[in-house]
Amino acid sequence: MRKAALHNLGCKVNAYETAAMQELLEGAGYEIVPFQERADVYIINTCTVTNIADRKSRQMLRRARKMNPDAVVVAAGCYVQAREEGHLAMDPSVDIVIGNNRKKDLARILEEYLRDGAEEDGQMSRVIDINHTGEYEELHLTKPGEHTRAYIKVQDGCNQFCSYCVIPFARGRVRSRSLKSVVEEVRELARNGYREVVLTGIHLSSYGADFREKAPNHEGSEASGEILNREEHFPAGQEGTDLLALIRAVHEVDGILRIRLGSLEPRIITEEFVRTAAGLVKLCPHFHLSLQSGCDATLKRMNRRYTTAEYLEKCALLRKYFRNPALTTDIIVGFPGETEEEFAASMEFVDQVDFYETHIFKYSRREGTRAAAMPDQVPEPVKAERSRRMIELGKRKQAAYERSFLGKEVEVLVEEGMTEGGREYQVGHTREYLKIALEAEENLQNQIRKIRINEDLQIIH
Repeated sequence: MRKAALHNLGCKVNAYETAAMQELLEGAGYEIVPFQERADVYIINTCTVTNIADRKSRQMLRRARKMNPDAVVVAAGCYVQAREEGHLAMDPSVDIVIGNNRKKDLARILEEYLRDGAEEDGQMSRVIDINHTGEYEELHLTKPGEHTRAYIKVQDGCNQFCSYCVIPFARGRVRSRSLKSVVEEVRELARNGYREVVLTGIHLSSYGADFREKAPNHEGSEASGEILNREEHFPAGQEGTDLLALIRAVHEVDGILRIRLGSLEPRIITEEFVRTAAGLVKLCPHFHLSLQSGCDATLKRMNRRYTTAEYLEKCALLRKYFRNPALTTDIIVGFPGETEEEFAASMEFVDQVDFYETHIFKYSRREGTRAAAMPDQVPEPVKAERSRRMIELGKRKQAAYERSFLGKEVEVLVEEGMTEGGREYQVGHTREYLKIALEAEENLQNQIRKIRINEDLQIIH
């Protein structure tokens, strides 16, 4: 029996795809071993969202080759896709190159390679033109890595073309998974004991947009960077195709106790959306609302298509219908042209919103994007200093949000046990995603327990 090892880099979508590829290999008769062990086949699901991600992808590919020079090394995913489109040569240590939308064929591609060997250029390459496909790649999971929580990919691609982002070039245009397929997978996960599902995608808010209209002219959309308008693509009275309809359908699955959402765009937060969502008791009050900058001038250069005032209105809507929801976000510091005054405005806005968690990224110059050619690129030391300041602010805001739960009763979905200081604890997350420790010797995994948070020490970071 051949041994295979997989390593994932990047986002939750990548993690889902890596787990799905593992199931495909298991079904084909491979023994799955940890990545650090000697294997016959190594699969690295790569990422290209930043220069650091590119570097990590190259490092892991070379590490695989060193661990077993005779192994078949497979490079898959976004780094592969972006480099192919840039006509760049792949690392010579790689045997097989698999782009996005071809991961479902992994087992068959490996069989072909092991039977026929490399192609004329020394590699087997299976990379499609991702920007001109409307096909959603069907991958399925029955047993994700976490026992209580399962991430489910429901959408791929992005049509927004933010000026800093390479992902539309690596992932292509919006493609949605059928509602029926998602619900079938959720039912299977519920039968296997999972109690919480997280709906995720590259641009989750656009789920279903491709069901309503034909994809826009690719060249035209790329040049204009036009954003899909929710009112145009999600007309009233057409059920079963948009994100809200998907949430409703998953909500009906017996055995699933919680539903979480991946990253959302501000545009989807309407009064109708939030009011309806608040009536779905399984939906967790935990919303990751993408921001990127708290300065209007910076947002405009980023091509984000909303203002800070509009964003603040969306936060107010969520707080109107949900009690003390956990609002989290992403911030890019050091975007081209960001002055100290613009950064100060961003800091002030983040301070005003009161996020639970703020994920900070230093701007990473990505060749082929509009931002890469912008003037006034910010020096690395300046980016590092701004990142430090924003991180410190984020930590203060996180601590304040956590303190707001002192003395309150919360529901914890228990996920695992731990031992600390000779005491036995059960650990899980609240609906808001606070990580909580319960002092208990018995195994409470997959159970929901109500507890009162009486001290900071009950909250784990």
